[in-house]
Amino acid sequence: MNRRDFIGAAALGTVLTGTAENTVFRSLAAAETSASSSNPAKKMNIVVAADPFALALKDAIVAHLKEQGHTVQDVGSQSGKDSAYYDCIPVAAKILQEKKAEKAVLFCGTGMGAAIVANRFPGVVAAVVESVFAARMSRTINNANAICLGGMIWGEWMAKEAVDVFLKTEFTEGLPQFCDFLKAAEKKVDAIRP
Repeated sequence: MNRRDFIGAAALGTVLTGTAENTVFRSLAAAETSASSSNPAKKMNIVVAADPFALALKDAIVAHLKEQGHTVQDVGSQSGKDSAYYDCIPVAAKILQEKKAEKAVLFCGTGMGAAIVANRFPGVVAAVVESVFAARMSRTINNANAICLGGMIWGEWMAKEAVDVFLKTEFTEGLPQFCDFLKAAEKKVDAIRP
């Protein structure tokens, strides 16, 4: 599989016309249904951080993760103690970079500032997501290890679903025909060091 075939299979026309490549989207849909099922993600060490714009959302996600049995290290804003995204996200990114956590869930007003800061740390692949589907694809296609959510964008229930899908989804899951391409692309992206 090459880049052109991958892009061609992902084209909207493919989905709408029902061509042979549509099997890609059927396998993704099946994998998404599986990832969205009631099966919990394996228990992980997760680092979280949020600025004041996302404190309430972060607190709801932390409670949700703890209910699922995950170990959560919260290094961001707390009630009565604000921490700007550019102060708390580096702390979380270093923890992830040093492999003291398996995944990170990062928050700010839009998620974008958190991702910009986190992505400055080698080994951290932070994705801003604005849908449950994007959360899944950040793992399936990009092997992200940090998800960035905006407190001004996400509601609590959908954010919980996005985080659950992010934690349950494995790299290349649902895309076996693109596995080699995606793994090669990951290596090429990781090697980019301007």
